[in-house]
Amino acid sequence: MQTERVTFLTSAEQKAALDAFAASNGMSVGHVVREAASQYIGQPTAEEQAELAMLIEQANEAIPKMRASLDNMIETMDRTHRKVDAFLRDAGIRK
Repeated sequence: MQTERVTFLTSAEQKAALDAFAASNGMSVGHVVREAASQYIGQPTAEEQAELAMLIEQANEAIPKMRASLDNMIETMDRTHRKVDAFLRDAGIRK
């Protein structure tokens, strides 16, 4: 992995807290900062969160309809299988 150097300024208190946190978790300060940046950058924006909430709502509304449709298809297939089996029995093809 190719790396780049990033330098940032912080207060003495924040630096001490960062050093203490890293040490108490067995990590380097660089690792803590990389992890924090990755989590921050990976977070959805407010617009993305709103879109996700809307999609979740739409999915929650659609799922019961989808289940009912699948149940209906299964029932139709079972009924059709019974009819085909009866037809084949009556024709002497199936016992």
